[in-house]
Amino acid sequence: MAQNTVQNAAETSSAPLDWEAVRAGQHLHLAGATLDGAELPAAALTDGNLAGAHLTGADLSRASLVRGNLAGANLMGADLPWADLRGANLRGINLMGAMLKAAIATGAFFNGANLSGANLSGSDLRGADLRGANLTQVDLRGADLSQADLRGCLLAQANLEEANLSAANLIGADLTGANLLCANLQDCQLFATALEGACLTGTGREVTESQLT
Repeated sequence: MAQNTVQNAAETSSAPLDWEAVRAGQHLHLAGATLDGAELPAAALTDGNLAGAHLTGADLSRASLVRGNLAGANLMGADLPWADLRGANLRGINLMGAMLKAAIATGAFFNGANLSGANLSGSDLRGADLRGANLTQVDLRGADLSQADLRGCLLAQANLEEANLSAANLIGADLTGANLLCANLQDCQLFATALEGACLTGTGREVTESQLT
């Protein structure tokens, strides 16, 4: 069982991690660890604990982080295209400028997360909880946000072209200057939503003054 020993931030500072073991899912308790620039493509981290870990610029493309705990972790500029984040705890995470193209994050929790400038084009965020998240200038082209909770979310200048926002909750969200060209807004809740300067062409949805106040 030695290879499955928990390695926390204190341990990793004196003993280098066995990267092959991490990729194989033999180190799932990495809370607070410093893993900046780590090469972990296709890593098996299902149910892993990376809360508060430092993974800036890390390669987690196609990694399995299903139900993982990444609360408060720093993944600024990290690569997570096609990563599996279903049901993951991403509360307060820093994903500023990260690449999450085509990531699967159904039912994931992004409450209070910083995703500003991130690329989530084509991602699957059905039923995700993004309350209070910072999605300023994020790329969500073609993303599926159906039934997502985006209350109080900051989406200023976000690109939501052809995104699916059907039945999403955008109450109190800020979509100032956002691009919603041909987005699906069917049954979307837009009460008290800021839409000044937003492009709604092709949405098939008329936004009335009462919905914005």
